[in-house]
Amino acid sequence: MDNRSIGVFDSGLGGLTAVKEIMKELPNENIIYFGDTGRVPYGTRSQETIIKYSQNDVNFLLSNDVKMIVIACGTVSSVALPILAKTISVPIVGVVNPTVKAAVRATKNKKIGIIGTSGTIKSGSYEKLIKNIDSSIETFTKACPLFVPLVENGHFDTMVAELVVEEYLSEIKEKGADTLILGCTHYPLLKNTIQRYMGENVTLIDAGKETAKELKNILTKDDMHTDIKENNQYKFFVSDNVDGFENLGGMFLEQKIDGQVEKIDIEKY
Repeated sequence: MDNRSIGVFDSGLGGLTAVKEIMKELPNENIIYFGDTGRVPYGTRSQETIIKYSQNDVNFLLSNDVKMIVIACGTVSSVALPILAKTISVPIVGVVNPTVKAAVRATKNKKIGIIGTSGTIKSGSYEKLIKNIDSSIETFTKACPLFVPLVENGHFDTMVAELVVEEYLSEIKEKGADTLILGCTHYPLLKNTIQRYMGENVTLIDAGKETAKELKNILTKDDMHTDIKENNQYKFFVSDNVDGFENLGGMFLEQKIDGQVEKIDIEKY
């Protein structure tokens, strides 16, 4: 048993979709979440900047004595995970590996679409792992830079969202992909709009959901589950506006988080 918290971080609000899934899979676990709202988005940054920011984020979580770290960010998982894993002593999990495994299991016609931030798509991380598992699978990628600001401004299921989804996904739809990886943890908030456009026969792979399953497997295998549930079970930290995070964060988590969010100076870490 290990009663320390699980540390989760993302460039902003999107990682809360992963936290929601972790809460479902592991209802007794304590979670510390950091959203780097003052420096969002990461997806358009250089590799050097993404690594620097993610090292700050990890250092903050380690200062809270977490037992493991979840990178709830497709960009950081794609660009910085190998470097971060070499520098810390606790287990660290990204969203790419479990998501790829789920997509490969799901596809029937061996055509997988991948959408993500510019940084994620540029890294080629999803395609490389898919090809390593099954080289006969065709992949079709698309960077969707407008999806994050859409979600963070509450456009989950609106006409604006529908227009942007059609603009970005038309080519992948035309290629006949039967499986679509939502390669950014913001994107599940657009799931209804994406599913309507792609059609019911296309399987959407939620990175947060698959990562929560992977996390549960690791905790079980290594006997790291908690047996003490803290009164203040969930703690949230941000690097910018607390009020904005509370309002939208509650929508991401589908539960109120009023009064549970604290602002920190991430540059200190």
